Amino acid sequence: MHLEFATANRIVFGAGAIQEIPPLAAAFGNHALVVTGANPDRAKQHLAALEALGVACRYIGVPGEPTIDFVREGAQAARYANFVVGFGGGSAMDAAKAIAAVAPNSGEPLDYLEVIGHAKALENPPLPFIAIPTTAGTGAEVTRNAVLGSPERLVKASIRSPLMLARLALIDPELTLAVPQAITAATGLDTVTQLIESYVSSRANALTDIFCLDGLARAVKALPAAYENGASLAARTDMSFASLLSGLALANAGLGVIHGFAGPLGGLLEAPHGALCAAVLPHGVATNIRALRERAPSHPALERYAKIAALLTQDNQAEPEAAVEALVSLCSALNVRSLRTHGLAAAQIPAIVEKAAASSSMKGNPLLLTSSELTQTLERAL
Repeated sequence: MHLEFATANRIVFGAGAIQEIPPLAAAFGNHALVVTGANPDRAKQHLAALEALGVACRYIGVPGEPTIDFVREGAQAARYANFVVGFGGGSAMDAAKAIAAVAPNSGEPLDYLEVIGHAKALENPPLPFIAIPTTAGTGAEVTRNAVLGSPERLVKASIRSPLMLARLALIDPELTLAVPQAITAATGLDTVTQLIESYVSSRANALTDIFCLDGLARAVKALPAAYENGASLAARTDMSFASLLSGLALANAGLGVIHGFAGPLGGLLEAPHGALCAAVLPHGVATNIRALRERAPSHPALERYAKIAALLTQDNQAEPEAAVEALVSLCSALNVRSLRTHGLAAAQIPAIVEKAAASSSMKGNPLLLTSSELTQTLERAL
């Protein structure tokens, strides 16, 4: 067996963990750039004790999902910072991570972006990055990439480097108690998607398998519970842990067709990343299972889909296809909307398919899907 695994330098997890942040963060310096969601006030409340220790904090909020322009401006704002804090959902995490990476380097974000940029390696190490997630979804606190939108190109792409891993990832499930139902569903289904795709990925290994199976077992029970009762700390804790595990897995095993679509869809539509993943999730799984049955019936991914089906249905004899039925039911219970309701038109599908086929995420899919199979997947998700 040969495998490689990399993650954040330090992970702190648990209810109330946010109270530990002042002395931990102050060790990185006395000037911090804090990147938050649209409203920085919540971060200011939790980080007030950090300023009391003499750390000057400058706050900038991401109005939506991060763009190249936002990161370019943020890198200028970080010029005098010793470290960068991301406090918020996946957008704040990705924006902070990208700003920390670009700030000490020459050039601008497009120089380091995959697919639409030059994909240059970072010349200098990023500023130290501290991740404090307030949603249970992306696992971005422990991933080595940052996804940025390019509105003029109608696509999203990543800056990626092992140097971008957080120096400190602090996950406090209490910070997710106030997350609204729709965001709980979208971010939670992003976690489920990441756990499934990492488990069947062509780059999966024995270590990431442990994270995927444990995370999925937690998420299938905790997500409906957190959706129905957002004040349940037990459900929120399991979802925060499942999200963390999904980030650990995807950073080391990769993803697949669903996230392959999520990038170009996110560049085109004004919809949250998790909501787009959720809309495609059962259809992407169904396409993979059909393709494996038809073209690679002895592929180990089929057995893995059977294991996923067993976790989702609590039936150890379940066939892979039962995973699709269970995901359709879960998405229905969580009121997942179709791609059409997010603004996708049938005429836009060919362009999305072309971009998805070239995406980085698609490289981890268990087998290469044809253009026809990709098209049918989106048509069913429409």
